[in-house]
Amino acid sequence: MLNRKILRGVNLGGWLVLEKWMTPSLFVGLAARDETAFCVELGIEKATRILHHHWNTFITKEDFRWLASVGINAVRLPVGHWLFGNNYPYHRVYGENRYPFVEGGLKIVDHAMQWAEEFELAVVLDLHAAPGCQNGFDNGGIINVCDWHTQEEYINHALNFMEWLAERYHISPSLHGIEVLNEPRWDIDTEILKKYYNSAYHRIRKYCSPDKVAVVFHDGFRSHQHYYGFMQPPEFENVIYDIHRYQCFIREDIDLDIYGHISKSVNEWNNEVDTLIQELGLPVYCGEWSLGMNLKVVSLWSEGPFNHALENMDGYQISLAYRGYAAAQLLAFERYNGWFFWNYKTETTPAWCFRDCVERGWIPTDVGEKATLLV
Repeated sequence: MLNRKILRGVNLGGWLVLEKWMTPSLFVGLAARDETAFCVELGIEKATRILHHHWNTFITKEDFRWLASVGINAVRLPVGHWLFGNNYPYHRVYGENRYPFVEGGLKIVDHAMQWAEEFELAVVLDLHAAPGCQNGFDNGGIINVCDWHTQEEYINHALNFMEWLAERYHISPSLHGIEVLNEPRWDIDTEILKKYYNSAYHRIRKYCSPDKVAVVFHDGFRSHQHYYGFMQPPEFENVIYDIHRYQCFIREDIDLDIYGHISKSVNEWNNEVDTLIQELGLPVYCGEWSLGMNLKVVSLWSEGPFNHALENMDGYQISLAYRGYAAAQLLAFERYNGWFFWNYKTETTPAWCFRDCVERGWIPTDVGEKATLLV
């Protein structure tokens, strides 16, 4: 039998790519709803002052220390396409400011890689916001815009970005993987995604050998059947398929009671593990999941109704519900090669904040126990 180490991780979202619902304090008094609009509205001088303070305080070395202390062994670090400075293509929403984004985030990534090495955490670097935005979400950098796939200069910049990441961090002992694009929208042609994923793999492999660094790609909100036979060994090595699983974004899930949420996790998501393992031919990460069941807290501009599973429960019942929901999901996701909770930290939403979940007893504190699986 071979020992396989499961990655039990958290996302470090809201740090280098802003999402208003996670850090609403940064957006007080602004019309902005995403990082692009944040920078454009404030202007480079003020945005720089605010974001440099945020980057240096929102997550620090002590957070990495705490994560290691509770057994977390990996982090997924979302970054924006502007990370390497003023070399990105123009988009119309920038207005008159050719380069609106704040510089200096690269130094933060350097620190994160060093801290991860010190506390023996694996790092997946994730292109979360691509030029032109790949999904129209705030996490893609521009709400209600999805232009990444429409212009070659956007796609080429993303490919160059893959190569820059690989070149800069390939010697870092903490680099576990590079995710080539977070959550491209479901209606982007699958062949465009496949072509990009393939090209990104080869860009990364210029610097990162497969025995050390994984190449991770997201399912693009479509069935795994679209990827039958895709990026298979021996031509492609150490490729990871990434899925994200939530139960709060569609009406069918919003209307579930807690027993329905748990049942979906135990039955549908557990059965999905069997299907993916048997049919896909690639290792799988659940790169994002949470205890969130209330759409309102993550979509501050969405229209209701916002009913959710716990609204008529008292504190004790809510605690039981979150524990059960966490356990049901983890029992499924533990069967994959790894999982990453979204998010490590938020300002106002405990069900999406790993640290709050642990400190409230909803997720067990012995995350690292028996972290080696026999297969």
